[in-house]
Amino acid sequence: QVIACEIDPRLVGELQKRVQGTCLANKLEIKVGDILKTDLPFFDACVANLPYQISSPFVFKLLLHRPFFRCAILMFQREFALRLVAKPGTKLYCRLSINTQLLARVDHLMKVGKNNFRPPPKVESSVVRIEPKNPPPPINFREWDGLVRIAFVRKNKTLSAAFKSSAVEQLLDHNYRIHCSLHNTVKKIQTVLKNTGYSEKRARSMDIDDFIRLLHGFNSEGIHFS
Repeated sequence: QVIACEIDPRLVGELQKRVQGTCLANKLEIKVGDILKTDLPFFDACVANLPYQISSPFVFKLLLHRPFFRCAILMFQREFALRLVAKPGTKLYCRLSINTQLLARVDHLMKVGKNNFRPPPKVESSVVRIEPKNPPPPINFREWDGLVRIAFVRKNKTLSAAFKSSAVEQLLDHNYRIHCSLHNTVKKIQTVLKNTGYSEKRARSMDIDDFIRLLHGFNSEGIHFS
């Protein structure tokens, strides 16, 4: 059974013509519309050559989908694919890398040159395999992403410097309802960074376990990111 989602009605019509009158017709269901606005059905595997501008939101729509699926084989723009699999300390390592790797195992399967397409696009492509971690890590993803977002805004800065920005201080002060002054919150933030040993660390070199320990350190002191 195949459930296809397509936003272009011309391509939907072409697909319907190709299967009409064949044994495949009763095995195909087509949803017409924007995949990002479509409720995903139960499925075992996902295969897609995506419009590259929706790569990131589609990946996280998949990874937050329940029930779990077995795997997804997806084609992305080459640089996006390399960001998905990037490791701590490498140039392309970013918030996308660590968020995806928190929730899934990601493997780069193959490169696809632009000359394989007609007409050739301006970018190279890659095929990636994504396998969700089941069960998922016992982490509030909104909290996690709030922390990672702050850390990677300036991933080459130390965390001590990143958390001193006024916008970050105001956000955490709003969430930190026990204390009634910004001064107390700022002091608490720096204390947590120091006590966890991450004050002088940089996001570019921190792995998933590092961020889990840091998030637990903040949460244990009543500081939240969602």
